[in-house]
Amino acid sequence: MPPSHRPVRRLDLRADCAQCAGLCCVALALTASADFAIDKPAGEPCPNLKHDFRCGIHARLRDGGFPGCTVYDCFGAGQKVTQVTYGGRDWRQAADSGAQMFEAFAVMRLLHELLWYLTEAVELAPSLADALRRALDDTEQLALGSPESLTALDVLAHRSRINDLLLRTSELVRAGVSPTPINRRGADLMGADLRGADLRGTDFRSAYLIGADLRGADLTYADLIGTDLRDADVRGTHLAQSIFLTQMQINATYGDAATTLPNRLARPTHWS
Repeated sequence: MPPSHRPVRRLDLRADCAQCAGLCCVALALTASADFAIDKPAGEPCPNLKHDFRCGIHARLRDGGFPGCTVYDCFGAGQKVTQVTYGGRDWRQAADSGAQMFEAFAVMRLLHELLWYLTEAVELAPSLADALRRALDDTEQLALGSPESLTALDVLAHRSRINDLLLRTSELVRAGVSPTPINRRGADLMGADLRGADLRGTDFRSAYLIGADLRGADLTYADLIGTDLRDADVRGTHLAQSIFLTQMQINATYGDAATTLPNRLARPTHWS
């Protein structure tokens, strides 16, 4: 199958902690807050990380003061860096204590997030399929690079180029919504009462919906790329056809059995 027609498997863009070397538990910094019980600098292993790279309190992370860990999603970057980029080696075997590996992980996560959005965009905008598939191929090839090429990559510049395509995809999808969708890009809607609101096709890119009440709201074709949904109440909310919604965003919300989700996303266990 030619590269331009090779489908990206969503399973490759989901975290598989059993194939990772606990990268997020080491590479990321933690700040004592409602999300994390401790302060931890980047590059230092979390005290809950066991020798086999499993979490010692995984079954009780929320009760143990680490709900932020249950929200985080690396889009499969952890196992990609561990098993592909570094051929199964882990950060403890590195002469630099894993510094390069952690840097490569940060770049890989951004690349895999872009692959997630591009995979969805191909399905949403057939008229842009060729350009989107080329962007997919380019991003996949970057993700298969060496540690040195990953850490040297200007991933933000690459993301900017991809974002132009994602914007065009969003505009095409939302153009068919009537009445004309509202532009709430970057809006501060923290704690907003949006119960039962008709939010179809709304541009919520990079908007703040922290703690917003979205119960029963209709977000069909709403663009949620980069939207901060932490602690948002999405019980009974229609999200099944929202665009560019990620597992990490959903993990940060509170929903119920009446919340509709895209098939590509899993219902968080804490909802029950």
